[in-house]
Amino acid sequence: MTTTATPTVLTGSPALPPLLARGALLSPFKRPRPDADFPRTRLVLPGLRVDPARLAAYERVCGFPTGDDALPVTYPHVLGFPLAMRLMSGRAFPLPLLGLVHTSIEITRHTRLTTADAYELAVHVEGLAPHRRGTEAAVVTEARIAGDVVWESRSTYLARHRTPGRAEAGESPGSPDPLPPLADWRLGADIGRRYGAASGDRNPIHLHPLTARLFGFPRPIAHGMWTVARCLAEHGTPDAVAVRAGFRAPVLLPGTVTYAARGERFELRGGDRRHVTGTVRPL
Repeated sequence: MTTTATPTVLTGSPALPPLLARGALLSPFKRPRPDADFPRTRLVLPGLRVDPARLAAYERVCGFPTGDDALPVTYPHVLGFPLAMRLMSGRAFPLPLLGLVHTSIEITRHTRLTTADAYELAVHVEGLAPHRRGTEAAVVTEARIAGDVVWESRSTYLARHRTPGRAEAGESPGSPDPLPPLADWRLGADIGRRYGAASGDRNPIHLHPLTARLFGFPRPIAHGMWTVARCLAEHGTPDAVAVRAGFRAPVLLPGTVTYAARGERFELRGGDRRHVTGTVRPL
């Protein structure tokens, strides 16, 4: 669903540190609930060029091959992240930025994307919804070349809070059987900091044990977008593709996880616990 608000056109990508600081300062004053109002602003950033050095850093930490002019399927999310942060760190956004957890993403890439192109990015908040552990916001990002949508995504972010009357849910009885394991990955304690430096996402739940404990995690957790990017780097994707991924349980750092896949399906798990489940479908 596209917002009908008049677009706000930006002349440059917003600086992330001031946005994160503003979001942190405002977080204690927000009381999330699924029926709250949310900003109808649609932020637009035209003429964006990819920085090859930042792209290479991202590719290295996520396991994508370097030296190619093609963008990884997840990279436009990084390009649009400052716009999303501008919306989610503002007073009009009802969920506290601190502790916000990325719970799912749907990506559609319509064609091969390269570093040679100039992109117009647009981001808006689609809406809020109740979740068994709090309130979820859906954020839509689009990338255009010469007016045509070439990439789009829909992410959901969870603000955890008490939800009277909503039962906790585990894995459903109808969950698919585990996929065959293909690789074990040992994850260092610095993965969150490395990905944060490459992507700009420096949510404190990913960075250090102390800041993670402030939000209920015993150790830092890996970024959801790092886990899905790492899986897709291993799986591979065609130029025109639809990706769906759900972040089911946090990956504690340091730790060991197993990548598993068969056909269009992939997952990341620790023991019998699924951390990420997803599909890769050619268009």
